[in-house]
Amino acid sequence: MAKLDGKRVAILATDGFEQVELTRPMQAVKDEGAEVHIVSLESGQIQGFNHADKADTFSVDKTIDDVSADDYNGLILPGGVHNPDALRTNDQAVKFVREFFAQHKPVAAICHGPWVLVEADVVRDRKLTSFPSIKTDIKNAGGNWVDEEVVVDQGLVTSRDPDDLDAFCKKVIEEIREGKHDRQTV
Repeated sequence: MAKLDGKRVAILATDGFEQVELTRPMQAVKDEGAEVHIVSLESGQIQGFNHADKADTFSVDKTIDDVSADDYNGLILPGGVHNPDALRTNDQAVKFVREFFAQHKPVAAICHGPWVLVEADVVRDRKLTSFPSIKTDIKNAGGNWVDEEVVVDQGLVTSRDPDDLDAFCKKVIEEIREGKHDRQTV
């Protein structure tokens, strides 16, 4: 029996995500038995990037209008620059993220992904990391930013960039397997 058998994981992304920050965690949780849905703002395809270069497109499984945190055991937020910037301006996406915290469910964000957490107002008094260029945003939102490979704070997993993916994926699996965290809240 795999560690995440019977678990459902949402990956919230839109055009402009850093491809490896979606594909590596997605494969890691799938390899442990989880069912994974790519959730996006619209149906169809979303465009991945390898830094500034277009990479592959991925099919959207569900739109943000058709899902709820009730449907999932965990949430993954890949980075890239455009992706989280677009997500944080979408009220439904921000609400979806806040629902996971309200339900005490694990959330994982890498690179620029924590921008969405800032907009959802869920970083106050939390220890987390990110791509260094958004540390001021996190600090201004009340978060305790640190420069570490991976940080776990009551079910919230964060990492800085693709170089941290091995540690990030390991902690994502661990936190989703553990399930709800009573202190993981808005």
